Amino acid sequence: MPKRKLDPMPSAAFEILLALTGDDLHGYAIMRQVAAQTNGRVRLGPGTLYGSIQTLLEGKLIEEVDRREDARPGPERRRYYRLTAAGSERLRFEAERLADLLRVARAKKVLRGEYV
Repeated sequence: MPKRKLDPMPSAAFEILLALTGDDLHGYAIMRQVAAQTNGRVRLGPGTLYGSIQTLLEGKLIEEVDRREDARPGPERRRYYRLTAAGSERLRFEAERLADLLRVARAKKVLRGEYV
């Protein structure tokens, strides 16, 4: 059986799905949102970002959407991405899996400070 690229889900893919929750974003906006939602702890470079986007597109967890109406006109073509229903379901599954791991880490007193 071939290895599936999203099992377990890489952290970059998880962060991208999280960034797309509630809004359609283009690549650079995804990069900024990931940095913001992780307080700068995660910064996706272009190679990681677009490689992950391609994998998520192939897995039908995100889809490319037409240009947003509020997008600025200009010569460049920005590609916008949206979370699919399957992507939302998979994001929830991964969040629950991570929550289970955190419960174990708390029980074993691995986490300290703000995480406890």
